[in-house]
Amino acid sequence: MGEQNPRSSRERMTILGDVEAASFVPWIERHAAKLGLAQAICAAGPGRIELDIAGPAELIDMMEMGCSLG
Repeated sequence: MGEQNPRSSRERMTILGDVEAASFVPWIERHAAKLGLAQAICAAGPGRIELDIAGPAELIDMMEMGCSLG
């Protein structure tokens, strides 16, 4: 992920649960792009996805909420 401005945050997000649908990782990528967040999937497997995400803290919160609502 690229450089951040001082108001940006970086987090490692772990999503646990029924994340095996083939459309879930592409959804994460699209949703992060819509919010203007940098993201990188670190690991994806049965029941678990880990990603690094960077951008304004408020938008990271929105991303977390979107993922929890699925």
